[in-house]
Amino acid sequence: MSKIANKLMSVVILSTLAAASIGSAMAADGKWAKEHPRRHEVNERLENQNKRIHQERKEGELTKGQAAKLHKEDHQIRQEERDMAKQNGGHITKQEQKTLNQQENAVSRQIGQ
Repeated sequence: MSKIANKLMSVVILSTLAAASIGSAMAADGKWAKEHPRRHEVNERLENQNKRIHQERKEGELTKGQAAKLHKEDHQIRQEERDMAKQNGGHITKQEQKTLNQQENAVSRQIGQ
């Protein structure tokens, strides 16, 4: 084989491997959120809090700025949960769940003020 053919073959092989690893990582990520009970519980709470924030905003109990701040805090908790799961093979530990729940409790108390 010529040098050009060898380089082309290397590029094709590396591209195939990269595409396969990206695809499997994406598939695993989608599977995590649906199946792990501790992640599900944390994310259900975040979803419920999101609805509460919207309701309180609609009723005039929260200003637009207060609602935005609470949504931002919830978003940060959700991102932290995702980061924890990535480090633990798609799940979160009981201690991580407890930590996230404590953070959610703090946001929850702010919603009802």
